[in-house]
Amino acid sequence: MKAAPHQRLVMAGDRDGLKELLRRRLVECGWRDEVKIICKDLLKENCHDVTYDKLLATVTTRARTLVPDSVKKELLQKIKSQLLAQEEKLK
Repeated sequence: MKAAPHQRLVMAGDRDGLKELLRRRLVECGWRDEVKIICKDLLKENCHDVTYDKLLATVTTRARTLVPDSVKKELLQKIKSQLLAQEEKLK
């Protein structure tokens, strides 16, 4: 079920624009800087024991919780708008 909207966004070329919007919003709100700090702290704490997979698992979980609701809502609204616009074109 998830694949169909994703595939439609990819085929229409909208996915890259959405990724760029998300990247910009995360930089603007300071999320990217917070994630860098989390990575640096984790590396300091576990300098010899940390693997890429462990770092990724730990940071991913924490980073997702730090994404502001306003960014999530904006992106969701853009996705809905683009999918609706695609449906209108097909009619």
